[in-house]
Amino acid sequence: MAEQVLEKELDRPSHVTGPAAVIAAMVSPEGRRDPYPLYEELRAFGNLLHVKPGLVVAVGYAECTRVLRETRLLVQDDKNYDLIYPNWRSHSSLRGFTNSMLYTNPPDHGRMRRLVTSALTPRQVASMRPTVERMSERLLNRLADLGADGSPIDLMGEFAFRLPVAVISELLGVPEDKQVWFREVAAEVMIALEGLTNVSELARADVAMDDLSAYLNELIEDRSRRPADDLLTRLVQARDDDGDRLTHDELMGNLMLLLNAGFDTTTHLIGHGVLQALERPDFAERLRTEEGFSVGYVEETLRFEPPVQATSRWAAVEVDVMGLRIPADTKIVAIMGAGNRDPRRFPDPATFNPDRKDVQPLSFAAGMHYCVGAPLARMEAQIALPMLLRRFPALAVAGTPSYRDRWLVRGHDWVPVVIR
Repeated sequence: MAEQVLEKELDRPSHVTGPAAVIAAMVSPEGRRDPYPLYEELRAFGNLLHVKPGLVVAVGYAECTRVLRETRLLVQDDKNYDLIYPNWRSHSSLRGFTNSMLYTNPPDHGRMRRLVTSALTPRQVASMRPTVERMSERLLNRLADLGADGSPIDLMGEFAFRLPVAVISELLGVPEDKQVWFREVAAEVMIALEGLTNVSELARADVAMDDLSAYLNELIEDRSRRPADDLLTRLVQARDDDGDRLTHDELMGNLMLLLNAGFDTTTHLIGHGVLQALERPDFAERLRTEEGFSVGYVEETLRFEPPVQATSRWAAVEVDVMGLRIPADTKIVAIMGAGNRDPRRFPDPATFNPDRKDVQPLSFAAGMHYCVGAPLARMEAQIALPMLLRRFPALAVAGTPSYRDRWLVRGHDWVPVVIR
C-alpha cells in the first residue's frame, strides 16, 4: 500500500527541473528497465535531498539507514491513507494488508512483530534447511524431465517461483495440491503492493484477495479445531491467547504479508543470483565447488540487484535528519537500490564482487521494520543456487529474459534456459 502511492508520487508532474526530472525518468518504462544510472544522476544532487514540497529522497547508504532507523519517521498507515488516497478502502486488495505490521506504527507494530517473530524464530528457520534441500532436489528432478529433450525451460516459473512458494506453503500448512493456485493468486494480490500508474489494475488484485482471504479463513478455522506443527497454528494460537494477542484482522493481514513477502522477494533473489552466475562462469564454478561461497554470493546479489528497490516513511511532525530539516507531512523515499551502490560505502559499487567484506545490504530495510523473513530468504538462495548449478553445470540462457515492468519490486517474469 505504501508502494501503491509511491510511484504515483514520484511520477507526479512537476515544473521543477533537476532531481524531479531524474525521478520522473526513473519511473518511466525506460528507467524501470535500468534505474541504476539514474540513481547516480540523482546522487549528484545529494544523498538526502528535497525534491519538491512534500517529498524528500535518500540515495546514500548512511542516509537510507538513518531514515529507516529513525523512530520519529512513520510508515503510512490506514489513517494516513484516508487523507492521501480517500477511496483506498473500496479495494479489498489494499484493505487486506493494512492490518499487518508492515503498515502499522508503534505501539501496535511492536506487539504484532513480537508475536510473528516468536512463531518464526532463528531456530525454527534453521530447522527448515533439510526441507528446503528436499524441495530443491525435487524441483531439480522436475527440471531434468522438462528439459531432457533440449527444449527451453522458464527458470522463473519452474524453479525460482516454485521453491519459495513450496517453502512458505510448508510453513503455513498449505497442501501441495493447492500450491500452484496459491502462487498464481498470490501473484495477483502482489499488484496491490507495487507502485501502480493505472489503478484499474487493482480490480484483478481485489478478486484474488477475496479468493485468498476465503481460503485462508478456511485454513484458520481448521487450525483452530485441529492444531498442527506449523507457523499458521502458532499465529492462530497467538490470536486466541488471553494475553498479548493478534486480532483476527491482524492475523489475516500478517498472513497476507508473510505469504507475499515469503515468495516474491525470494523468487527474484534466486532469479538475479542465477543470471549473475551465468554471466560470470568463474563465480558459477565457485558456487558449484566452493563450500560456503554462496553466503557471500547471496549478500552481493542482494546488494547489486535488490528485489525491492525502495520503501517510504512519513514525517508526521517536523524532523531533523542528518542536518536536513524535514517539514511535517513530508514523504521520505529511501531508495535502497541506490544506497546499496553508494561509493562511500562500497568501493567500485557497479562491480559484482561476492568477495566483499561486511556487505550488510539495505535490501531487507533496517530498523523496526526490518524484514522478519530475511533469514529464510537468504537460506533458500544459499541452498538453491549451488544445487541448481551443480545439477546442471551446462545451464545456459536460451533467449532474452523478460523484465517485469515494475520499479519497486524488480525482477524477471521469464528467463528461458536450457540444461543441455
